[in-house]
Amino acid sequence: MRRVWSLFTFVSLTIVLFLLFGTTKLSAQITPNEAPFLGAQIFLEPGQTPEQIDNWFRILKESEMSVCRIRMFESYMKGEDGNWDYTLFDYAFKSAEKYDIKILATLFPYTEKTDIGGFKFPHNEAHLESIATFIDNAVTHFKQYNCLIGWVLINEPGQTSVPLNSFSEERFEEWSKANPVIDYTKDGYPVLMDLRKQRFQMDYNTWYLQWLANEIRKVDPEAHLHVNSHAIFENAPQYDFPSWQEFLSSLGGSAHPSWHFGYFSRKQYALAMNANSEIIRSGAGDLPWIMTEIQGGNNTYSGTAPFCPTVDEITQWLWITMGAESKGAIFWSLNARASGIEAGEWAMLTFQDKPSERLTAAKNVAQLVRKHETLFANAKEFNSGINVLYAREAMCAEQAMERPSMQNYTGRQRGAVMKSVLGYYKAISEMGLNCALKEMSEFNFQKEDYSGEVIVLSHQLALPSKYVSALENFVAKGGTLLVDGLTAFFDENLHCTAISSFPFKTLFGGEIREYKLIDNVFNVELANNQIPAHLWRGTIVSNKSAKIISESQKEVFGIQNQYGEGTVVWVPSLMGLGSWMTGDSDALSSWLTNYLPLEKQPVYFRHQMDDVLMKTMSRGNKLITILINKSGEEKDIPLVIKNEKLSPKLIFSNYREKLQNENSINMKAEETLVIVWE
Repeated sequence: MRRVWSLFTFVSLTIVLFLLFGTTKLSAQITPNEAPFLGAQIFLEPGQTPEQIDNWFRILKESEMSVCRIRMFESYMKGEDGNWDYTLFDYAFKSAEKYDIKILATLFPYTEKTDIGGFKFPHNEAHLESIATFIDNAVTHFKQYNCLIGWVLINEPGQTSVPLNSFSEERFEEWSKANPVIDYTKDGYPVLMDLRKQRFQMDYNTWYLQWLANEIRKVDPEAHLHVNSHAIFENAPQYDFPSWQEFLSSLGGSAHPSWHFGYFSRKQYALAMNANSEIIRSGAGDLPWIMTEIQGGNNTYSGTAPFCPTVDEITQWLWITMGAESKGAIFWSLNARASGIEAGEWAMLTFQDKPSERLTAAKNVAQLVRKHETLFANAKEFNSGINVLYAREAMCAEQAMERPSMQNYTGRQRGAVMKSVLGYYKAISEMGLNCALKEMSEFNFQKEDYSGEVIVLSHQLALPSKYVSALENFVAKGGTLLVDGLTAFFDENLHCTAISSFPFKTLFGGEIREYKLIDNVFNVELANNQIPAHLWRGTIVSNKSAKIISESQKEVFGIQNQYGEGTVVWVPSLMGLGSWMTGDSDALSSWLTNYLPLEKQPVYFRHQMDDVLMKTMSRGNKLITILINKSGEEKDIPLVIKNEKLSPKLIFSNYREKLQNENSINMKAEETLVIVWE
């Protein structure tokens, strides 16, 4: 039997591998200082001819796409007699080399025919052994090809829960030795609920990815390793990105509106792509990242929200990912598969193997990037200093505490934590500002100065105690902390912090008196703004040092507290969620202008613009602004340009050839503009 590495030893093994191999040799296609590439999945299955496969690679080349992703089906390589036949895939690799297309190959061990996404965890020891055998054979055979740039460890890790079987139960028992049950808090309160299952799932994901990485590098120590997260707005707590950085060469994601954007309306799909990109960019750390899967065509019977992207949406999504420093984007898929639940779906080609208008739109973007290759190779997203953070513990707490309500209140349903985050993200984005979206463990709390930096914690239901000192350090050194909702209502053990000594009392400037259910939507008055909030309103017992910023009939609803060199603003009502539910960001945006570091922003909207987004990048003394109008109508976009000496040059639009006005940009509905200021 193959020895299974203990979950609690994977960190040590990671360090050993890192010391042995150093930083892996990266292909020129996925590095931080290369121009972004475009690509598409070629779906291989028996029945396809060498001529068909060759034609698809020819089309990729003609469409300015330089990378192809291929799902490497063990079931199409290994016969019932146990012999290996790579012929189908060799056709593809030979055509890729013929047309100078790079291949990112996805491991896809044998699974049931109906399993279109692949299993996420091994079933038992024998299954693990068979996966290792497949990796050994596949990597050994295909590493001979120069077109192979790397391996995707698994297609879309993460699922609703860990499957219950003897293998997972043994791993959980082993994991529990290093993560024992806590029966009482340090103050003596009983711990009756915990997040151990969710923590185990996160570590189990990491262990399996680490195991796959190790198996590949046994055969090819220099292999470029990649993985694509998916359903990020639901699955984020399962992903320990900082740990993944130790064994990956690049990070990726899947962003299919049909599968993954259930919290958003179609008008908001560009916003969803933006937020998705920012979460992955943060998770990648210093590694390059790409959007490994973007929906390229119609879905008929698969997905939960069937639709077909327009040419405008294809264009928007590509520019959004590049605006967040993606080094590439790969469409799912170039051709449609012939059988299965996705048969005849998702393709960028027609059934006659002709380029659709969507593929032509992608080609237009690729040509523009190639024309300005030097500009985009080293362009970086401008650091606005604005950070909306989420805590995986908050999302896990919501999952553990979730109970239905007769009224179907959003705050009582799974997703309220992330939707609260998205409420602020939307409001800030519609001010024309860049906004980082990070899990709390990914934020750098070790700096010496946080002047001009802002953290937003919106309805982060559970905060681990380790973040008390981290947030105190952030604020004391000049940072601004904005807090709303039931943030820190629980600690990491689901103990209610309001019952014992509230650990954030000194930092926040008070403690909760109580929470009251008010209404599905009610208003919180702040600085003459009526901000919509949802369900619960917290009242505060404030410290003498805190300034009251919202009150009524001697009840305190919001305070501002000076702590060291920085400031904390605490309003324990669900304003982020209220703004998200109502779709009304105006009042929240107006209030936020009092606290965001607008003075350091080189360009932003003069006032909040509903359903208009802007990403700002910098390259030397040049600025690049990417503007997208999702409002459904023509808009004049008034800009604040700090450096009046900068002159704009339009390098891309899907609707025009030149700008009409430098300081107030006119945009048609669904238009995307890319402007270089120098």
